[in-house]
This record gives sequence, structure tokens and C-alpha cells, in this order.
Amino acid sequence: MEKSQVGERHQAMPVATEMPLATERKGQAAAPGLALAPLEELLPTLPPGSPDQETKADPDAERSRLEQAIRAAIGGLNALVAQADSEAGEILAFQVAMLEDPNLAEPAWQAIATGSPAASAWTLATAPLIADFEGSGDALFAARASDLCDLRDRVLAELNGTPAGPLKQQPGATVLLADDLSPSQFLSWTWHPGSAIALRRGSAASHLALLARSRGIPMVVGLGPLDAAGHQLALVDGDSGRVVLSPDPVEQARMAHAPKDPASLSAGDPYVMGPARTGDGVAINLQLNINGVEELAGLNPGCCDGIGLVRSEFLFSQGLPREDQQFQAYRRILEWANGRSVTIRTLDAGGDKPIPGLSLPEEANPFLGCRGLRFSLAHPALFEVQLRALARAACEGDLRILLPMVTLPAELDAASALLDKAVADLRSEGLPARRPPLGVMVEVPAVAIKPELFSRAAFFSIGSNDLTQYVMAAARDNTSVSSLHDCAHPAVTALIEQVVQAGASLGIPVSLCGDMAGDPNHLAALLNAGLRRLSVAPAWLGTTKRHLAQLSCGMS
Repeated sequence: MEKSQVGERHQAMPVATEMPLATERKGQAAAPGLALAPLEELLPTLPPGSPDQETKADPDAERSRLEQAIRAAIGGLNALVAQADSEAGEILAFQVAMLEDPNLAEPAWQAIATGSPAASAWTLATAPLIADFEGSGDALFAARASDLCDLRDRVLAELNGTPAGPLKQQPGATVLLADDLSPSQFLSWTWHPGSAIALRRGSAASHLALLARSRGIPMVVGLGPLDAAGHQLALVDGDSGRVVLSPDPVEQARMAHAPKDPASLSAGDPYVMGPARTGDGVAINLQLNINGVEELAGLNPGCCDGIGLVRSEFLFSQGLPREDQQFQAYRRILEWANGRSVTIRTLDAGGDKPIPGLSLPEEANPFLGCRGLRFSLAHPALFEVQLRALARAACEGDLRILLPMVTLPAELDAASALLDKAVADLRSEGLPARRPPLGVMVEVPAVAIKPELFSRAAFFSIGSNDLTQYVMAAARDNTSVSSLHDCAHPAVTALIEQVVQAGASLGIPVSLCGDMAGDPNHLAALLNAGLRRLSVAPAWLGTTKRHLAQLSCGMS
């Protein structure tokens, strides 16, 4: 059995007598798709370096050891950031920022000064913070508790001389069973085609789930107690939330004829390059959600109708990008689109999304604080640089600007005025510039309830993730309320339908770019709500088209 600071990797071993009976559990679907593969289990371990040493240690030596361990842990995380895409990089950059905060280690320095060994001091310093975050009842702080546990263990592993590295695993596809996974653990695993994740805890609204969906890895969470002893094979149904250990031959035969890799983008998949059309012939405008330019590598633009969401945060993961840096990145995306529309969301930053090089205020509840467009309007110099780059890039193709976290019509008007100024300034400087259409992301209930107040918007794009979070009062990353974060709840679908109807009345196009669009279980509800424009992660083009072809809009 291989050990690391994050846990033990254990592959279920064959039993000497009989094969175990099939064990089925129903959890919560977190990432769609089907997988049948050998089972591997990541067993939890006690944090290394427990504070059980009573011997007085040399303060100078122990301080030096802890300083070196923290620097090494930061270096390891930065190495992962360098290899990660923008979405994963943002999460890891936040962890780096936490480790670099001098306040985090201050209690450890005080304990070391009194003779505590470095490992004991670090464990005791982080313990009350972890406990406070876990007991806060706030979704953001609960998520930070998990981050802190990961950081605690990384530093302790460095102190013990067992630094984190890629988790050792069996070759080929695996179903990884664990209590939970951190983003860094996820990135340390090699996800061969046909792999999947099964978690005893976890949340379908977590960052981990977002990473799994973006990479086309089926995932089921909330399975509860599940003993893997003796089991060698596992089936994961990320569409229904079903996990079966040691499935019987009938189940295995059924899976053998099912598409185990619905996220495949191979040229041999007839659905990927085919049209997005329902079974009764209704055309669906199907676009992509991307986190960065690198996600377009190897993709044929003919596979989609354009890009419905570019999360521009990828440009800010390493600091504040210059205007020309942003312009060049946007231009590359437009060049790939080859005349198809590209919708770029302005910086969606706030207290829950750190930006290197930019100080963000601490907020009691950042999900309800200064984020999205609120943040951009509060930092006009930063916002104007992005608007200038977007206006320049708009001369290169069909570019559209999407404003996140809009709540009031006055915010749309303020952004519109800043865009007008950016265009005028560029033209006065002799630089080509065009004013792109300005759209509103519908994720705040105030907009979904009264969309007619935003009639000056060029288009609406429904963000189902945050809309669900705010409608259901259930944070995306809070495991204890994950069952409430239900985008299929009648209250959520009613608001979606209301926005679609308002758009039709106002002559404003409406699309949906949240994870709901890539979930086969919700496609029928979205069609019934009147949506004909959807945007999904590249990994889910094939499976989305496949499921659309099995549905009907009731039209001939």
C-alpha cells in the first residue's frame, strides 16, 4: 500500500474464497457519465506530526525548519498551478495566498519560541482555525476549513520528509473511492479515459465537482458509509447517482454496450460533429463554456455554434494582466471560433475568488458581497483595462460581453457608460475599436423575477449554478445543504421559464450557461421552459447532443 500525506491508495484485493455480492448505494449525481472500472480506494490517514512531543526543542532550529517547510509547500502548490487550467489554478492560487499570509503561522512562531517542536506548533496553530471555520455555519468558511486541512498536512509532510507528489496508482481506468477529495488530490491523480469518482461525503456543488464535470469524469457524492473490502470492480452512474461495487454479470453486460466515455471528443463520435437537434427536428444552438484558451486545443470549431461563456478569470490567475495581454488572448479565441459568436464574461472576482496582486476585503459572506460587476464597478481602473481590450478584440470577430452578478439596472447603465468611454478613448488614440453587445448574466433572483427592468441588455445568459444557490438559500460548497442545492426545484425552473418568456416578449435572446445545461437529467426541463440556446463544457458536447436527439419539444 502506497502512502502519502493525503492518504493511502488501496486497490481492493481479491478474496481467496468467494467473490463478494454486489453492493449498491444511491448518492447524489455530481458529474454525468457512466464508468465501469477496477476499484481503488483512497483511505484517510491521521495528519502527520501529531502534537505529542513534550521535549523542549531549539527555537531557532525549529523556526527555520517550519519556514523551510512552508516555502516548500508553497513551491509544490505553485508547481500545480503552473500545470493547471484556469479554473483549477484559481483554487490552488487561493491556497497559496493562505499559506503566504503571515497571520496564519503567527501562533506557531509563538509556540516554537516557548520550546514546542515545529510539527506540534504548526498543528496546534491551525487546529483552532479549522475548528472555527467548520463551526461557522457559513459555506465559504466551511470550504476554507477543507483548504486549511490540506495546507496543514502539506506542511507537516514537508517537516516529516514526505512531501506531496503524484499519487501512485494502477495503470488504466479506475473508480476512485474516498471519503472526500481536495482539488490538489484531484490534480495529482491521472484520470485515464473510463475513470470515475465515488465519494462517501462531498458535494455536487463543490469546486471538485466543477473540475470533474469540466474534464468529463463521472462522479457521485454523498454515498455514506461504504465498505470496499473485497471488491475489485465498481460501476458509477453519474447520471442517476448510483454506485455498484462488484456488479453482477448482467449489470456488466449492460455496461459493456453503454457509452462509457460520453465526454469523448474523438472524430469517430458521430454526435460531436453532428448538429444539435432534438428527436423531432428542433435545432438547438449549442455553444461551449471554457476556462481558457488551452481548452480549445485540438477542437474543431465546427463541433459547436460558438462559445457561450469565456471565464476571463484565467487571465488573472497569475496577477493583473495588461491590456495588450488580454487583447491577444481574446483575439486567439475569436480566431478559433472562425466567425462564430464568442461571449466573454468580465472578471467575476470577489472575496471568495482571490486575485494575485489585488487586495480584496474580508467579508462575512462574500457570496452576498462585492463580487462580479459590483467588484468591477468598485475598481474602475481595472475594469476599464478589460473593457478596452474587449473593444479592441471586437474588431476581430463576433464578440459579446457578459456582465456577472448584475442586480440593478443602474449597474448595467454604469457598465455601458464605461464601455462607451473605452471605445471613444481608443478611437481618439487611433486604435481600432468596436462596441460589442452588452449582456446580463441572470443569476441574482432580482433579475430573474423582473427581467423586464433590464430591457436595455442585448442578451440574457442564465447562470443556473448561482441562481440555484440564491433561490434555494443553499451554498454551492456546503456539504450539509447539498441536497437543497437543486437546480430542478420548481422554484428555479419557474424563474428560468419566466426569463425565457420575458426575453421573447422583449426581443432579447436567452441562453443558459450553467452546469444544468450539461446534465442530461435536466435537458427536458430546459426545453420545456422554452430554452433553445445552451452552453456546456467541451467534454459534454457529445453526450448533450446524444440526449437531445432522444428528446422532443412537441413540435413538428
